[in-house]
Amino acid sequence: MLHLLLIDDDEDILSLLTAFFRKHGHTVTVAQDGAAMFAALENNSIDLVVLDVMLRGEDGFSLCRRLRATSPVPVIMLTAMADHTDRVVGLEIGADDYLTKPFDQRELLARVKAVLRRTAEMAKAPTPSEIRPVLCFAGWRLEVARRELRSADNALIILSGGEFDLLLAFAEHPQRVLTRDQLLDFARGLFHAAYDRSIDVQVSRLRYKLEEDPKNPQMIRTVRNGGYIFTPAVARG
Repeated sequence: MLHLLLIDDDEDILSLLTAFFRKHGHTVTVAQDGAAMFAALENNSIDLVVLDVMLRGEDGFSLCRRLRATSPVPVIMLTAMADHTDRVVGLEIGADDYLTKPFDQRELLARVKAVLRRTAEMAKAPTPSEIRPVLCFAGWRLEVARRELRSADNALIILSGGEFDLLLAFAEHPQRVLTRDQLLDFARGLFHAAYDRSIDVQVSRLRYKLEEDPKNPQMIRTVRNGGYIFTPAVARG
C-alpha cells in the first residue's frame, strides 16, 4: 500500500483522484497549496507526490524546486498545457515524470507504479556479491550503495533519481566520450522514453551542483556532434 500526496487547487479533481487511488488500496493525503503540501510531507511518510503545475499562489514548478532542494521523494507533475517547454522545465527542476491533462486515471496509476518501481529498485540493499564501491573524483564521493553524493567537506548533495543515475553512468565511464543514446542505456532506463533532451536537462542540473562555473564546465564537457565526456579520473574506494 502506497501513501500518495496529491496537490491541486481543484477540489473536484482531488476528490476523483482520491476515490480512485483509495479504490486501488492506497492511502491518500491531499493539499491545495504549498503550505499544506510541506505540512503533509513533514507529518506523513509520503511515497510519491502528484503535483499540479497551475496552482493559485505559488505554482507547482516553484514548489517542486523547493521540495527537490531538501528531499528526493518522487514527484509526478500534472499540467493542463501540452507545451514541450513545460516538460523540459519539469525535468530541469527535478520532476520524475510529467503528465498532461486531461489524462486517464489508469495512466496516472501506471506512471505512479513505474516511478515507484524504479525508486524501489534503486533503493534495494545490495547483496555481498553486488556491493558497489564508493567512486571518488575531484574531491567528490559518490556512495553508490547509499545513492548519495558528498562534497569534499562531507556535505550531502541532494540529487534526484535521474541526476544520480546519470552521474553514476559518467563516473563508471570516465574520460570517454558518451553519446546521449549510450547515456540513456547506462542510466538503466530511468527516463521513461528515449527523450534526448532529458539527458541535456539532467547534465545542466549536474553542472550546477558540481562545477565551479556551470557556464564554463570542466568536469562534464560537451563534445560537439559527439555527446559528453566526464573528465576527472575516478578512484574506487
